[in-house]
Amino acid sequence: MSDFDTDTGAEVFDSDGDGIDDAASVDTDGDGIIDATGYDSDGDGIIDSIDLDTDGDGIIDAVAEDTDGDGVIDTAYVDTDGDGVADTELYDTDGDGVFESGAVDTDGDGVLDTAVADTDGDGFVDTAAVDADGDGFVDAVVVDTDGDGFVDGGAVDTDGDGSLETVVADSDGDGVFDTAGVDTDGDGFIDTVVADTDGDGVVDAAAVDTDGDGVFETAVVDTDGDGVADVAVVDLGEGPFTGS
Repeated sequence: MSDFDTDTGAEVFDSDGDGIDDAASVDTDGDGIIDATGYDSDGDGIIDSIDLDTDGDGIIDAVAEDTDGDGVIDTAYVDTDGDGVADTELYDTDGDGVFESGAVDTDGDGVLDTAVADTDGDGFVDTAAVDADGDGFVDAVVVDTDGDGFVDGGAVDTDGDGSLETVVADSDGDGVFDTAGVDTDGDGFIDTVVADTDGDGVVDAAAVDTDGDGVFETAVVDTDGDGVADVAVVDLGEGPFTGS
């Protein structure tokens, strides 16, 4: 049984049959179709979950919840493609009323494979972590460190072992990755760094830690831009040796 609340324009009803009204449905756009229903699931008199029809097709495609009971919606589940399964989740982790992180199912398989976050609280997403192969482990992370809307750094798991062993960066802010650091032996430390110093898309300098002591003792450079390294600097333990 339900009643129409003339003060709010909402149809209120007892969803669990305990004799107490705990839900309200509203037609917000006046088309005769209910597009929002709120529920008080814990009986405290405060709505803590809302079902929404955001596109007016008569089908619920978003659910918003107050998961911590503070009276502020902090989690939303959205079905963006209308298949009846939520493919986007949004979270307000600090209770300021703004969603600053989320997770997305980009390939529609029912598994959330991309996580995004606004780490500095400026209202813009600046970090994304992706499970590209669907194995449940993050294999790429990208970041926008300067807030210009462009990715300028990242880390990649190139061999699928669950460790991000390659780090890439746009060191000059031109929108193109020009520096990469690689952990080739899987010990958790970068042992090779390559760079494109002139922005032509070709690596022209590199530094390598050949003995795994954490010190880059070999560097090679292509000084004339022909694609072939022509200068090498090697530390043999008695000071650097330079040859070409």
